[in-house]
Amino acid sequence: MGSISLKSVEKWFGNVQVIKGVDLDIHDGELIIFVGPSGCGKSTLLRMIAGLEETSRGQIVLDGDDVTHKVPSERELSMVFQSYALYPHLSVGDNMGFALQTAGASKAEIAEKVNHAADTLKLTDYLDRRPKDLSGGQRQRVAIGRAIVRKPKGFLFDEPLSNLDASLRVDMRFEIARLHKSLQSTMVYVTHDQVEAMTLADRIVVLKDGQIMQVGTPRELYENPQNVFVAQFIGSPKMNLMPCGTDGDQFTLKGGGRGPLQNDTQSAAVQLGTRPEHISVVASGTGHCDGIVQVSEYLGADYFHYVDCGDLGLVTVRTAGSTEALEGQTVGLQFDTSRLHFFDSADQRV
Repeated sequence: MGSISLKSVEKWFGNVQVIKGVDLDIHDGELIIFVGPSGCGKSTLLRMIAGLEETSRGQIVLDGDDVTHKVPSERELSMVFQSYALYPHLSVGDNMGFALQTAGASKAEIAEKVNHAADTLKLTDYLDRRPKDLSGGQRQRVAIGRAIVRKPKGFLFDEPLSNLDASLRVDMRFEIARLHKSLQSTMVYVTHDQVEAMTLADRIVVLKDGQIMQVGTPRELYENPQNVFVAQFIGSPKMNLMPCGTDGDQFTLKGGGRGPLQNDTQSAAVQLGTRPEHISVVASGTGHCDGIVQVSEYLGADYFHYVDCGDLGLVTVRTAGSTEALEGQTVGLQFDTSRLHFFDSADQRV
């Protein structure tokens, strides 16, 4: 069991409030990810769950037990840090079994649990090595193994992949996803990388300035963002936003472009949002707007075209990599009107 509930949780440092009344239920066996820009409070919130930061107000409940004022060792949670935090003078096996050794477990029990964790993480061949003899990805797996042997109620990951290069991050994302399916344990994971969040999470918690902006599955957040912040934070490249007006049952753009509104409530819209892949490049004068292609980036499977649309701003368009570079050309942009998003003057979805 490993359900976690946060009830009106606040964190103050002196007169500065960094966590502002967070309510959240994390289900048993769920991999949930806290994501947001630097300084949004995601690591602070994780450390509060772990007991490494005191909770100023509110409650933290683990499996129905109020652990708000319990010390970390009483919460039965294991934490994996960004910096690995391995003992350099101990072997991989001794690092993984250290917590069990300090808890007074027998040598036979330690060996059994360390060997099982090593087998799960493909570390069996490295048990006698020192951390300095390992790659970054292997060291991170040792840190995860040290957490596994304790058989905690849940795992807390604090940006565990940020020190790895791009290739290793991809490999470790796969390892963590595989580990979650194998252990079926609750995992709370902090990252600033929304690609990690999209690929790993059962649900994502998007944070900004110590508050939750939206909670949902990766698909829910991508396809139905509830505000401008989520719309632009989730997705790479980010969603295009441009000013719009309304005229009866249609939206209007500067330059004369217009299209259908999906419902009456969208008459409050002042911004139109569209994902780069929901825009087609057409002949000038035949789409919703025109623009000059400033830069075309070739990424193999895709092209990203950055189109200067004057008063509408710089619009990013994603096309197949089999198309051509369009730099310097004046083109028309046609929106998929069934996939548009509209936001009001308070930056909320309408």
